Amino acid sequence: MTRKEHRLGVSEENLVGRHLKLESWEEDALKLAMAEIDAMLGIDAISFDRDSDTLHLAYDAARLCLESLETILEKHQLVVSHDWWTQFKEGYYRFVDENIADNAKHAPWSCHQIPPPVRKK
Repeated sequence: MTRKEHRLGVSEENLVGRHLKLESWEEDALKLAMAEIDAMLGIDAISFDRDSDTLHLAYDAARLCLESLETILEKHQLVVSHDWWTQFKEGYYRFVDENIADNAKHAPWSCHQIPPPVRKK
């Protein structure tokens, strides 16, 4: 099995895909926001489907979170849809992103270590 090459700052173990439906968008603002997001460390891919008004993102959740990306969208007056399905997905995305970031920071430990050698007299 071959591994896909990812962009700098993206670990395949922490890679997530997100799909956000935009309620309103303008072409120029969308291009600027996509360029700003694409330049961030940790972004693997970004695209926009004009037919469904959906922004597709792939990023390393240990480095980035959905809130940081939505902040950029809001800065460019791009509004994420307020329908129940998008809101439900956003809540799930936030939960998963937080778990991935927490797990990436956590140092594993084990109490099942080999005991020190016994000295004989």
